[in-house]
This record gives sequence, C-alpha cells and structure tokens, in this order.
Amino acid sequence: MLIDKLKLAASAAVVVAAVGVFYGMPDMSTLVRTLIVVGGVVVAAGIALTSQGGKSAWQFALATRGEVRKVVWPTRRETIQSTMIVIVMVLVVGIYLWLLDAFSFWAIYDLALGLG
Repeated sequence: MLIDKLKLAASAAVVVAAVGVFYGMPDMSTLVRTLIVVGGVVVAAGIALTSQGGKSAWQFALATRGEVRKVVWPTRRETIQSTMIVIVMVLVVGIYLWLLDAFSFWAIYDLALGLG
C-alpha cells in the first residue's frame, strides 16, 4: 500500500518535473521541450502502471476494449437515416417554437397591451 502511494507520487513528480522543464527553459527549442513533456508523461504512466491501482486501471481498459468490440455499430445507411430524422425534427421544432413566439408576441402586444 505504501509502495503504491510512493509510485504514484513518483509518477506525479516526473510529470511536474517535465512541465517545469517546459516552462523553466524558454530558450530551449519548443520541439525539444514538448518531447521532454511527452517523454515524462510516458515514463510517469509506466511508473503508475506498476502500482496496484495502475494494474487495475490497465485491466479495466483492456476489458473496455473487449466490450467495444462487441458493439454492433450502425451501417452507413442507418447513420444517414438517423441524421436526417434528427435534422427534420430540429427544423419542425424550430418552426413550431418560432410560430409560438410570433403568436405570443402578437397576443401580448396587439391584444393585451394594444400597442400593435
């Protein structure tokens, strides 16, 4: 338990150090500083994955990947049809709300207040 906390603390320290190098050395090339940050994140992930929580997270990611493979994705035709239905419904509801607004404006200003 303590060793896992130390691993996670070391992982966080590596990321903080990499970000510190990025901002602490503005005279260095941006590409080199970015590669240092990316390398730091990779090293930090490697350290974090050796902890019990990291191993659990990795197993969860693998299980999630397996579940995504089981999903039956819609065909191109089904996707286009669903998109068209959504577009038509948005237009219908938009026109309905516009008419409702126009009627309300007419009813309040012309009939109720007599300002029309």
